[in-house]
Amino acid sequence: MLPGVPQRAAHDYKRSGTSSLYAALDITTGKVIGALRSHHRAIEFKQFLQTIDRAVPDHLQVHLVLETSSTRKTPAI
Repeated sequence: MLPGVPQRAAHDYKRSGTSSLYAALDITTGKVIGALRSHHRAIEFKQFLQTIDRAVPDHLQVHLVLETSSTRKTPAI
């Protein structure tokens, strides 16, 4: 590598794919609800929201902080 030249991928680099990590944190107990998915679609995100809905008692409020993913903008969500 030369100064000022960005690093490049080697000739033998093989990409193994990506994964989507969904996580929810209960700040009072420190409990984490997490899911690792091989796809990044609205259906996987909806399944994770349903998991949160089942795990959190009805009397508690849930506040979501979301990234700018387009999966949250679909009609199913």
